[in-house]
Amino acid sequence: MTKYIIRRILVSIPVVFLMVLATFALVHAMPGGPFDAVGFRAMPEHMRVIMERRYGLDKPLYEQFFLYFINLLQGDLGPMLRLRSQSVNDVVAQTFPVSIQLGLLAVTLAFAIGVPAGIIAALNHNTWLDYTATFFAVFFVSIPNLVLGPLLILIFGVYLDWFPIAFWGADPPFILGFLPRPNMEFWSHAALPTFALGTGISASIARLTRAGLLEVLSEDYIRTARAKGLREQTVILVHALKNSLIPVATILGPLLASVLTGTLIIEQIFAINGMGRRFVSSINEREYFLLTSLTLIYGIMLVMGNLLVDIMYAWLDPRIRFD
Repeated sequence: MTKYIIRRILVSIPVVFLMVLATFALVHAMPGGPFDAVGFRAMPEHMRVIMERRYGLDKPLYEQFFLYFINLLQGDLGPMLRLRSQSVNDVVAQTFPVSIQLGLLAVTLAFAIGVPAGIIAALNHNTWLDYTATFFAVFFVSIPNLVLGPLLILIFGVYLDWFPIAFWGADPPFILGFLPRPNMEFWSHAALPTFALGTGISASIARLTRAGLLEVLSEDYIRTARAKGLREQTVILVHALKNSLIPVATILGPLLASVLTGTLIIEQIFAINGMGRRFVSSINEREYFLLTSLTLIYGIMLVMGNLLVDIMYAWLDPRIRFD
């Protein structure tokens, strides 16, 4: 397994490099530039030339990428073109823990709801419990975050006034660099965005868990376990559930990568200063270095997520070997 992990990491290096190269070329190919305007007024031509020369944007594209890549190998993600008091490293250090916190809470909520709901639906197949769980799964999958987020704000934030409707309730320094200090202010701010992001994921997990468990329950080894006189709870939790979670593990890698780093819509709706929100603003502001660096982080997270899926395969089913 160790050889397989090392081999996967080595194969992923050129993939990430090509992704960064393509992103760097595409963002520079977008019309307009970071110094075309100051507010709502066009920047004078001589000032634009001075600023582009200052940040090396007047050089050929291949030379710009070479300089960016050399700095990247040294841990420097580049400067901020508009907000010159900060660097990209500063922005990532501020926003990455927030996105990680929101993503972890959403994934935890999704599994806490989805797996039990899928088990209940499978064990009560073709009963009202099964139909109810399936209905809510389809219902929450069908509602996009763009709709669910404002609805939660309107109902629980405006009409009922139970939760705050904006911002994130945790401030640095964080525990271990990314974990918040839990308190009532944090939980009240995290409730609505976590629910908005986690419910759709929980519905997908519930459907996959239900389908996988129904398939496993019809296997011969489950009938053998029941014939040996094992309790039904032991049969389900020890013998059936572990193998039924393999379809769930299939989506876990891309799911973690997208949720932990790609919460673009939720962060915009709830005014959370996370990486997803900065990713959107960097496109509008033509922040070349920030946009390329955030894409690099997304790519690395996706590679790590897919690698995690392969490791979970071997743990869930010992018959699966990669070496």
